[in-house]
Amino acid sequence: MTVRSAWLAAASAAVLVSACATPAAPPPPAAMAEAPPPAAPQRPKAQVGEFGFDVSGMDTGVVAGDDFFRHAVGKWVDRTEIPADRSNLTSFAIIAEKAAARTRTIIEDPANAEAPAGSEARKIGDYFSSFMDEARIEQLGAAPLKPELDAIGAIRTRQDLSRILGATIRADTDALNATNFYTERPFGLWVAEDLDDTTKYRAYLMQGGLGLPDREYYLADSARFVEVRGKYQAHVAAMLKLAGYPDPEAAAGRVVALETAIARTHVSVDESSDVSKSNTVWTRAELAKKAPGLDWDAFLAGAGLADQSRFGAWQAPAIAGMSKLTASQPLQAWRDYLAFHAVERGAPFLSKAFVDEHFAFNGQVLNGTPQQRDRWKRGVDFTSAALGEAIGKQYVQRHFPPEYKAQAEEMAKNVLTAFGQRIDKLEWMTPETKAEARKKLANFRVYVGYPDAWRDYSGLEIAPGDAYGNWRRASLFEYRRNVAKLGKPVDRKEWFMTPQTVNALFAPSQNSIIFPAAILEPTFFDPNADAAVNYGAIGGVIGHEVSHGFDDLGAQFDADGNLRNWWRPEDLARFKAETKKLADQYSAYEPLPGLHFNGQQVLGENIADVAGLAAAYDAYHLSLKGAPAPVLGGLSADQRFFLGWAQNYRSKFREAALRRQIVTGVHSPGPWRAVTVRNLDAWYPAFEVKEGQKLYLAPSDRVKIW
Repeated sequence: MTVRSAWLAAASAAVLVSACATPAAPPPPAAMAEAPPPAAPQRPKAQVGEFGFDVSGMDTGVVAGDDFFRHAVGKWVDRTEIPADRSNLTSFAIIAEKAAARTRTIIEDPANAEAPAGSEARKIGDYFSSFMDEARIEQLGAAPLKPELDAIGAIRTRQDLSRILGATIRADTDALNATNFYTERPFGLWVAEDLDDTTKYRAYLMQGGLGLPDREYYLADSARFVEVRGKYQAHVAAMLKLAGYPDPEAAAGRVVALETAIARTHVSVDESSDVSKSNTVWTRAELAKKAPGLDWDAFLAGAGLADQSRFGAWQAPAIAGMSKLTASQPLQAWRDYLAFHAVERGAPFLSKAFVDEHFAFNGQVLNGTPQQRDRWKRGVDFTSAALGEAIGKQYVQRHFPPEYKAQAEEMAKNVLTAFGQRIDKLEWMTPETKAEARKKLANFRVYVGYPDAWRDYSGLEIAPGDAYGNWRRASLFEYRRNVAKLGKPVDRKEWFMTPQTVNALFAPSQNSIIFPAAILEPTFFDPNADAAVNYGAIGGVIGHEVSHGFDDLGAQFDADGNLRNWWRPEDLARFKAETKKLADQYSAYEPLPGLHFNGQQVLGENIADVAGLAAAYDAYHLSLKGAPAPVLGGLSADQRFFLGWAQNYRSKFREAALRRQIVTGVHSPGPWRAVTVRNLDAWYPAFEVKEGQKLYLAPSDRVKIW
């Protein structure tokens, strides 16, 4: 039952009770007019505007066919200021702020401090309060770093170095859906299904080792990147100086030189997305042959992976390159490098001087953010990262009624049905490939709100007054949780996001899509909003995640999540030709002077937008069950649908943040996601888009994927 129908049922019950309890009134005198009938109960009002869309945010002075983003949300852009503690502001961020405030209430509940020692509630309270205890943190200064810096300083041999490198490795929980494909640690570990046999897990080694966002920041010769590199070296020196490191300026020069050498070995973002190329398997014996230089026995012992017989080498050239550098670069450079990254990682949990310097570079220089976020917001993020599902239990109890879950699941069902119908109608696809696509769609798992089984945190030690130690132990706990999966049956119901996360994902090897509770909020979803707006907004997100199963990456996985080519050659050729049109379309956009999108890098997300929005549009019309679509506020249902999509992607960026996303990200920024509508035929009559307008595409140029 939806919230709207539950409210109506309750209202009806109240009327019936009242009627039974009140005696019949005498007929009115003849001179009196007959009383009007009681008004029908009104449905609860949408939280945004009159029907779920912010009409006041439109700039109707701009023609939709020239700039649909501006037409739909231009006045919102004009009146909205990016908060001083943010590098950008998006619809996702606005909802995330709401989720963070709710999460703070859960975390700061006085009952947590009174809960039994060792309980989840007590751990939540102790983790957060330890981070918020600035006096204690100031008192400790740089002391929490000493054990790790002493261990790094004791490196005397290449074997020592290899062991320490193994000990620094941590887990990446969702590499195929990450916005980038490396970690700042020298190597990353991703424990996930074996791409060739998803009934078992595989340990994947991944490239890492960079303090700047991407290899281009080290290697590109643009004035902006040259400036950033200079400021980065100064930042490295400042952090080492705060930690009491000897001759920090000379050490910083060695760190940046080593990272530049690492960057030259790195695989680019779009290359990392090539899953068939990245699906490289090395046996334990092959590690030393394929990637000589590193003492692999010492490394794997330090990483707790000594008993593993085979590994995925996700970016094999980078792994081999890093291994070579461990043998060729001076040990002093490696000691400097490891010391800096130990300080950099721990800085948010150290005294104010560390926090301020960390933000001055990572927040201000890299993202253009003027002001540090409030400490409580950072504390909420860190506590949620450490104890996410423990907090998530309480979040869904307080903020995610069963009716929300049921309504979202019904929408997902309609989107899946619509996607299946679109497969059936494809004229260019052969029956054999259609049958495989249909089989895959039928095997989709849709998870809404929260997991069926909650994570166990009983093995995580949280100590009052130990902010730095709590962070270190939580990070290691999560790493060991991932490593413990190796050799065990695959958990097909594992969640990779907490319920309080504002995001969604598709897991290709599990063939599952996940929609956490926190994203099911206005402007994405409102149970009392107009259905057309909801389908354009969260329906588009659902369609997006479904379509990831059939984008340039997802289409390589079969119904069981195995990496297998299930396409007839002629169908695959047509699919690739159509996706190239979309890549070329986005490569033509120039968000900043001289900076274009890499259409191939953002291709997967843009395929999911085009196909997902088309499926959501069909799903909305299926939901009407033959009834006419209403007109609301002078807007047709189709107009409200596309406006709901555009409202998803309301956003403003500081230039540094926009540049970073274009260079490193796999998602197009919001304004360019909004204009994916130009590929849907239904958008043209809805807004009377005509030839000659800037966004107009001839029918043959509109990309139709699925």
